Amino acid sequence: MLLYAASTQTSFKSLYGIILAYAICYMPTLSLTNTLAFRQMTNPKLEFGFIRVLGTGGWIVAGLLVGGFHLETTPMPMRLAAGASLVMGVYCATLPNTPPLSSAQGFRLADIVPTESLRLFRERSFAVFALASLLICIPLQFYYAFTNLFLNETGVRNAAGKMTGGQMSELFCMLLVPWFFRRLGVKYMLIAGMLAWTLRYAFFAYGNSGSGMWMLWSGILLHGICYDFFFVTGQIYVDQRAPIALRAAAQGMITLITYGAGMLPGSSLSGRIVDLYATTTASGAVTHAWRSIWLVSAACSAAVLLFFFVSFSNDKDTGRAPVAEHEMATGAPV
Repeated sequence: MLLYAASTQTSFKSLYGIILAYAICYMPTLSLTNTLAFRQMTNPKLEFGFIRVLGTGGWIVAGLLVGGFHLETTPMPMRLAAGASLVMGVYCATLPNTPPLSSAQGFRLADIVPTESLRLFRERSFAVFALASLLICIPLQFYYAFTNLFLNETGVRNAAGKMTGGQMSELFCMLLVPWFFRRLGVKYMLIAGMLAWTLRYAFFAYGNSGSGMWMLWSGILLHGICYDFFFVTGQIYVDQRAPIALRAAAQGMITLITYGAGMLPGSSLSGRIVDLYATTTASGAVTHAWRSIWLVSAACSAAVLLFFFVSFSNDKDTGRAPVAEHEMATGAPV
């Protein structure tokens, strides 16, 4: 209902208010679906990729539909999303019964963000991972918010359809996550994801719709590594580090850190940078110095990559056990 209402708005203030209300309702479901999926699996490292890849297929269908029917500048994408959300709500009623894990004290308001889950940050590796996740989501907003505008201004036809190439590569990379997980481990999968971010923005900076189209395609296709090797690996890492009773809270916390605390300043910074390099022509059209914009986002990504590379070590790989479940539950060291 909120998405359909948003599609009928003609002023920014009312549109913003409705989209904000929708985001408040929708965003918590991202970590919830991860937690439900992990609860149904026996080995998330091997099984999660094959489940998550189905969501990527949905992105591809949506992008091809919007691009193929030239709906990018119409309210129809939000209306299609509203209809899909209604179908999804009905489908959710058919999912396996997965009740919350019982607690001796019963439900308390403090259980929404358990203070015990904050003890995860006492592990240096987890704290570094969380900080890097927050920081990398700042340049991520450049891609999410402005790639379509960039491609259209650059003269790329059917930009929305071509951007589904990113989801197609994501689908392929998702299937490879278990294989790479066994060979690279958490640290180097996360590093590969952040390195792909930097390369993607560099390709965008120097590509064009003519002879440099291969660079634009390369930047789009790197999305699979960017997303899967960082976000999916990160979700698996959180599931590994958190005790069973706190995994839902830990997934919610990392979602808040990335999609909330990270993308909020990312939205502001990317908007300011894009405005800084915008020029209004005599005819009133607005153009942008996209090379400068993408080089800024590439530099931000490279800085986070360097920080993570020198600071992070996966405790599981070095023989140190994660925070014990007894310590997490009681606060007493084992």
